[in-house]
Amino acid sequence: MSRRIGEDTLFLRPTPRLAHTEYSMEYHTTYLKQLGQPLRDAWDFDLLWCVHDGPIVWEKAGRTTDMGHAAYAADGSDRRAPTSCPFDDVEEVYAFDPFREYGIPEHGELVRFFEEWYQKTQAASPEQVVTGGRYKTVVSAAIAIFGWEMLLEAAGTDSVRFARVLERLGEYSIRHAEAWAETSIVGYIQHDDMVWTSGPFMNPGLYRDVIFPLYRRMWAPLLKAGKRVLFCSDGLFSMFMEDLASCGAQGFIFEPSNELEWICNRFGRSHVIIGSKVDCRTMAFGTWEEVKAQMDATFPLARRCPGFFWAVGNHIPANVSDAMCDRYIHYLKANWHR
Repeated sequence: MSRRIGEDTLFLRPTPRLAHTEYSMEYHTTYLKQLGQPLRDAWDFDLLWCVHDGPIVWEKAGRTTDMGHAAYAADGSDRRAPTSCPFDDVEEVYAFDPFREYGIPEHGELVRFFEEWYQKTQAASPEQVVTGGRYKTVVSAAIAIFGWEMLLEAAGTDSVRFARVLERLGEYSIRHAEAWAETSIVGYIQHDDMVWTSGPFMNPGLYRDVIFPLYRRMWAPLLKAGKRVLFCSDGLFSMFMEDLASCGAQGFIFEPSNELEWICNRFGRSHVIIGSKVDCRTMAFGTWEEVKAQMDATFPLARRCPGFFWAVGNHIPANVSDAMCDRYIHYLKANWHR
């Protein structure tokens, strides 16, 4: 573990080994008990994926759509049944304004809130880089508010009016980014699940004409303040990485559905790359030899990239065995030299 390695990797500086992070290991409750120390230290995490959407909880302040949650934890304790969408038709979607619905604190209050949260969280993990960032940015905000069915209906019925809704959601997130820019964070993660596993689910023009200009405005104050801006999304979005880079993204966090070799060839010398060829489905349902092959295919690509953070991009869920987790981390540590 090394916060120094994490920061050096964020800024593309030389490091003695590949930087490392992972996601969802908190679900491995029996495995964690055996370690005798926090997993972030036992597994030598150099960066923690952290975001915070601010002091206002949308679910309490106004309308949102709870689409439920599938069983992800080993005991199924996180399963949650969906509730009905509070929006009756697309006209209500087109009229939606997050500022009017939820309210937003004034700038100074947001800065103080995020700085206090960061200082507390960083102090609890002194050996890792703790990032700031936002989860419900533009598309992910629309998903959380309207749910998939109403979102897709609104986008498909009148894309021009739906674009105005996305712009209002973007304006809300810009206010948060402006506040984060005045905090002590080093790295900022902008999460936005804007695509599916197969790629974009809306007209590409809507991304390039509406969503990406919002990102550019969102990232401008962060870049001016010297923060490292990392874009994160589930699904396949490599077809948009050039656009995102031109908007100011300095790194990408992605799932193995995106072609790692192409990403390393195109962005490996200039951007932070957080991922690998390792697929959690192989870890859960395949053999160790198959997982090892994915790791072996990643090492030479990673070593060419000064900003490479090793991670299983689609998480390590609870159905990956403790034995597989053990073999994975021991093999990684034995081979993560630069």
